[in-house]
Amino acid sequence: MKLTTAGIKAQALAPGSIPSDHASAANDTTTHNPCLSCGACCAHFRVSFYCGEIAGESGGTVPPELVTQVSPLRGCMKGTEYGGKPCIALRGELGREGIHCAIYAQRPSPCREFSPWLEQGEPNPDCQRVRMAIGLPPLPPLTDDDQTPTHTPPRRTDVAA
Repeated sequence: MKLTTAGIKAQALAPGSIPSDHASAANDTTTHNPCLSCGACCAHFRVSFYCGEIAGESGGTVPPELVTQVSPLRGCMKGTEYGGKPCIALRGELGREGIHCAIYAQRPSPCREFSPWLEQGEPNPDCQRVRMAIGLPPLPPLTDDDQTPTHTPPRRTDVAA
């Protein structure tokens, strides 16, 4: 049991632990979001960004203790300095449900801007490449019936309304 700030005792439920014969809500973007069971981009690419994104006097949001300075005006997420290694903020096992970013709300712009699909609905080739490198199948192109993709997967603390 975990005691929340409101004093309510709560315990997280395991995915699928409550049987349901109801269809997903129309606004449920978690249903088709491949990021929530992948994490390959977070463990492959160097995540570098302008130093103004680092929390502090500049008004940035990325926690400075998770950043390595790579030039006078650029920082990158620790672990990704040379590419091919996981970001320090990545939590969970690659290719498994529940993988997530520990600083999702404070993540830098490269993470916010990377999407598994391009604007026309075609799979992002960089995403496809790193997914296949960890043994995941390639993503199909989006169809007109698919929901608009998002490159901002829900946080573990998000609650469906």
